[in-house]
Amino acid sequence: MHYSSEVEEMTCVLKGAKHDPAPIPEEGKWVKSKQITDISGLTHGVGWCAPQQGACKLTLNVKKGVIEEALVETLGCSGMTHSAAMAAEILPGKTILEALNSDLVCDAINTAMRELFLQIVYGRTQSAFSEDGLPIGAGLEDLGKGLRSQIGTMYGTLAKGPRYLEMAEGYVLGIALDEGGEIIGYKFVNLGKMMDAIKKGVDPKEAYEKNIGTYGRFDQAAKVIDPRKA
Repeated sequence: MHYSSEVEEMTCVLKGAKHDPAPIPEEGKWVKSKQITDISGLTHGVGWCAPQQGACKLTLNVKKGVIEEALVETLGCSGMTHSAAMAAEILPGKTILEALNSDLVCDAINTAMRELFLQIVYGRTQSAFSEDGLPIGAGLEDLGKGLRSQIGTMYGTLAKGPRYLEMAEGYVLGIALDEGGEIIGYKFVNLGKMMDAIKKGVDPKEAYEKNIGTYGRFDQAAKVIDPRKA
């Protein structure tokens, strides 16, 4: 350790009060975090790239400072999907400090990591008051049984109005309009369930037809339009 001459010549004064870090809530405990291994928690966060053409939702499950589970969901940029694939390999096994200082390939994923780091080290996690936190695998619960991201895709213009393209239930096949032309429901196909059925040997046409559903007053439609064509 090198000291300047000014410091070397100072009189030594005893430090009196001991100021420990404030305790933060972590997995049902109050923790005075002094090092990375003191940090645990599961949390979610969102990041975006500089041109804001894409976004990432990142879910991390951290145990004793180490990322044990990572869920990377991206939206709006084709290149981000490949970046997410690499990030899913990079993140598990790293400490949150290592991950914060790793290139996660995409700016949006890096930004999400920064936001999550702040939440985790300040004790602002979803599992802050859950005793022993959440098990590894809890991140997959965000995806539901079909293991697909919850996607909403809507488009609208002043001239022609709104178009529902994708809902949480699935890919929208048709939107129902009443006599006045207002949307009163929609028909969708659940792609996750359809693909699961096909993988089990169900004929694709049958799998498609069995996983079609409707929402709202679809049966009362005066007119049904394909939101991607009409």
